[in-house]
Amino acid sequence: MIKKDRKQEEPGGWLDTYGGIVTLLLCFFILLYSVSYIDQSKWKTLVGSVNPGAAVGEGQEIPSSVAQGEPTSDTASEAGTITDFDQLSIVLKQVIEERNLQDSIEITQGDDFTFIAFRDRVFFDGDGSVLRQEGKELLDQFAGVLSRANDTIKEVKVLGHTSQFNPERPNNIRSDRMLSAQRSAELVIYLQSRNAVSPEKLVSMSFGQFRPIAPLDTEDGGERNRRVEILITQSNKVERSLEEYYRQVYHQNQ
Repeated sequence: MIKKDRKQEEPGGWLDTYGGIVTLLLCFFILLYSVSYIDQSKWKTLVGSVNPGAAVGEGQEIPSSVAQGEPTSDTASEAGTITDFDQLSIVLKQVIEERNLQDSIEITQGDDFTFIAFRDRVFFDGDGSVLRQEGKELLDQFAGVLSRANDTIKEVKVLGHTSQFNPERPNNIRSDRMLSAQRSAELVIYLQSRNAVSPEKLVSMSFGQFRPIAPLDTEDGGERNRRVEILITQSNKVERSLEEYYRQVYHQNQ
């Protein structure tokens, strides 16, 4: 029987295959490295190129596992810019609910304003004006939301209030005024340090014990009076007097 000669194997065939695999692995690791430092626009481009039907929307976040390597500012948010002022209160309410603070924070949305009332224990202990750690963490989240809505915001007023300790006798004038002023100033300073909005939009105001919203003869009334409020007004709108905002907020919530 005549044996057929085997076709001689071409030299270097396995080297070509091995080289191709190594090249693919190298490309894969380079892609992983570049993705670990991707920003929002680059992520959208990448997703769109791989799967055009799954393009990242304007309000959609980049997965945290992808964005871990991206350096961000303290108030940076990946959820996108808030261009609708009414959306601002919705996002802030979500923050409050996530932190389970519905009993300590009341938020009211008006036609052209968002009003937030915080009981004093949210930010401060006793009669002090040093921000609690939990309060700082909440302000970090608020600052991130406000920074996304900066263009829609005309002004952010922080209003400090105390409560009359003895219903029969007013508080000491100096300590009463200083406490409410220091508390409002502490919030403004913190928000500005977090680049919440343009600095010229931040205003600190204080009223001492003279704007109570609840009876003085109950513990709950005292807690409601000892408060900090944030009034956020919409840009390109006519600003009203504080009394008008108060009538809408507290008459509505009674």
